Amino acid sequence: MSLLDTILSNLPEVKGPLQKKLPFKEKIKWTLLTLVLFFVMGFIPLFGLGDNALQQFEFLSIILGASFGSIISLGIGPIVTASIVLQLLSGTGILKFDLTSPEGRKRFQGLQKILSIFFIIFEGAIYVFMGGLAPSPALAGTPLFFQMELILILQLILGGILIMFMDEVISKWGFGSGISLFIAGGVAQQIFIRAFNFLPSPTNPDIPAGAIPAFFVSLSAGDVTTATLQLAAVISTIIVFAICVYGQAMKVEIPLSFGKVRGYGMRWPLNFFYTSNIPVILVAALMANIQLFASLLERWGHPILGTFSGNVPASGLVYWIQPPDVVQSIIQGSFSLAQFGQAVIYTSMMIIGAVIFSIFWVQTANMDAKSQARQILSSGLQIPGFRRDERVLELILNRYIWPLTIVGGAAIGLLASVADLTGALSRGTGILLAVMIVYKLYEEIAKQHLMDVHPAMRKFME
Repeated sequence: MSLLDTILSNLPEVKGPLQKKLPFKEKIKWTLLTLVLFFVMGFIPLFGLGDNALQQFEFLSIILGASFGSIISLGIGPIVTASIVLQLLSGTGILKFDLTSPEGRKRFQGLQKILSIFFIIFEGAIYVFMGGLAPSPALAGTPLFFQMELILILQLILGGILIMFMDEVISKWGFGSGISLFIAGGVAQQIFIRAFNFLPSPTNPDIPAGAIPAFFVSLSAGDVTTATLQLAAVISTIIVFAICVYGQAMKVEIPLSFGKVRGYGMRWPLNFFYTSNIPVILVAALMANIQLFASLLERWGHPILGTFSGNVPASGLVYWIQPPDVVQSIIQGSFSLAQFGQAVIYTSMMIIGAVIFSIFWVQTANMDAKSQARQILSSGLQIPGFRRDERVLELILNRYIWPLTIVGGAAIGLLASVADLTGALSRGTGILLAVMIVYKLYEEIAKQHLMDVHPAMRKFME
């Protein structure tokens, strides 16, 4: 481990602040600067890019905080993948880290950075060599084609490493994490553009691309159907946001007391969305990857997962896991039995998949009753009226954790699928991610910096 420790100690890193607690203005400054830089990088195209087969996977780009075709085409994918792999290795006991000590935490973070760099290089090569982000087809078969592939890979690696360090800047100098911030920023950008874009729509130049301008233009022109469609998209988005916020605020609070100090206690919160948005992210990423590989297999002449008509799935497995816009079809009077089957299959897969991944995540991320009981006891807490015994505490926690894991996973899968079927201004998973990230950011600011913010904002947050 001495060689590994030497490598870890020499890894480049963002130096953290010297003071223990940064002021609110300092944190908000670095958060906004990094977010602006992230948006600017999303508009820098890859030099030499000819074919962007990934552009059709818009949903995957939201989850990854990526902008396919730009220098940040990899987004946070490599960082998230490295984190999941390391957590799985740690959770299953293959690798053991003492995260209670500074040395153990530093080693864990160092290994995560090494894995992130590996996945940045690996995913960049996969995207280019498998044809997802390829040079111009006119160069195919020439030495220049391979040289341009290498240039594209180097640009993707550069963008991936910049994202990794920007995430580190947010973690040390800003609010929350860069991963969460980039996802929320991407979703907010998409919703804002789809709601207020006044430029002509590519499919219908007579109306604006944004839902709100298109609603007023269509209404003034007497096109009631189009106006109803745009209004339905906005209303669906608002309803999904409201339900997400309500569900995020739901929790079960278990009363605890300090065993050695009488009269003092606290409540241990267990959220209704116990595993947060992780299960629905994994399900959606799985579906997006199926579509990605189906597209590549069709291009190679082996459409075993289905075929596409342009960028839209037309047959096979990819067709049945594609969510139809049910509300739009009903308003236009074109709703069919095939779309009903699509909606049922898609919703069922989202719910079942979210429950399975929720159970899996609880077991691997140390969120099960046994791990929670151990954490509670190590904090000097216990449930009033019960023996200070890990087995007793585990038995009581099991009454809450397993129902929350299953029901919460099913609820978040249903909510995401319903948002997709109603044609909201962003995909259901994206809205879920944005709401949960912003809610956690609100909780962090309220907890740590309530007295630092402007009085008007403080009154609003209280």
